[in-house]
Amino acid sequence: MLDLEDILVVSLEQAVAAPFCSNRLAHAGARVIKIEREEGDFARGYDSAVHGESAYFIWLNQDKESLVMDIKDETDAALLQRILERADVFIQNLAPGAAARAGYGSEQLRRRYPRLICCDISGYGDSGEYSKMKAYDLLVQCESGMASITGTPDAPGRIGVSACDINCGQQAYAAILEALIAREKSGSGAIIKVSLFDAMAEWLAVPLLHYDYTGKIQPRVGINHATISPYGAYRCQDGLDIVIAIQNEREWVRFCALVLGDESLTRDERLKSNQARVENREYVDTLINGIFSRLDQEQAIERLQLAGIAYGRLNDIAGLSTHPQLRRETIDTPSGPAEVVSVAAMRTDAQEVLRKVPRIGEHSQKIREEFS
Repeated sequence: MLDLEDILVVSLEQAVAAPFCSNRLAHAGARVIKIEREEGDFARGYDSAVHGESAYFIWLNQDKESLVMDIKDETDAALLQRILERADVFIQNLAPGAAARAGYGSEQLRRRYPRLICCDISGYGDSGEYSKMKAYDLLVQCESGMASITGTPDAPGRIGVSACDINCGQQAYAAILEALIAREKSGSGAIIKVSLFDAMAEWLAVPLLHYDYTGKIQPRVGINHATISPYGAYRCQDGLDIVIAIQNEREWVRFCALVLGDESLTRDERLKSNQARVENREYVDTLINGIFSRLDQEQAIERLQLAGIAYGRLNDIAGLSTHPQLRRETIDTPSGPAEVVSVAAMRTDAQEVLRKVPRIGEHSQKIREEFS
């Protein structure tokens, strides 16, 4: 039996954040009824990369049941209430205020169904001057300041995946699991509110603390760490990049002696500590580039391995696709089997199942008959 096999989740969802959350619940064994408009979740139309299906949709909607309904229609609204009577979790990420206007606000539902766990996912929360604003991933990356510390010294940049959505969905998933555990003790449900902005602001705790207590804004340093040096990418003689990470002074001593070949550097006042090296980053980079520019990537790796220094190759997505550590699994989509990345957390006692992505309204008739 899967951990959440007896849990019924109803998700009035679209795009990425809420589907990410409910997808994790489905993977854990919960029954997830995904409510879609007649035209379907608009993420179905984001692209057609996988056999004509959206890469976003097949990633985030495995093992769900698709129920097409109009929540403003009297008959469908009554059906949804009957489903919610038996549900354990209700998730929604509609436009600001839309769920409440339709009669599905968390407070309304909790009064009617005391054991129900309601999770509202929004852009900026339900209070404050931003609460009515629509919010999408890139917008929140910009509003939160994340984009300002991402990129090169010349320009800010977007994190190359939907980081705000994914983070928010993961936070919602964890909070729902906590609420399910709490309900076992109290018998009472809960209201969970998670916003894309809050989730990303939490990720920005370190640069924010630096600013609040030192007045310094973290600079954009490309493929480098803003507050640790050396920790970044360096080009080798063959044109390939290698990323190195020095985490403490013991490693720095070994790096100087066995990689740079100059133990006397450990006595240089400009390099005596991590903070000193950050302040003299240009000098540090000049020293490292002077050595790495005479080594090809494999020669550099040999030295790094000898010194016990952490390193990584600067891969592209083609490199990820052939990476020896990449785990994949086969899922069933409306257009045929597809290989997707496996969920990161592995359970040694987990059952192997063939995951399936639903067609629009694939389960509508079955669900309507079940809850008639």
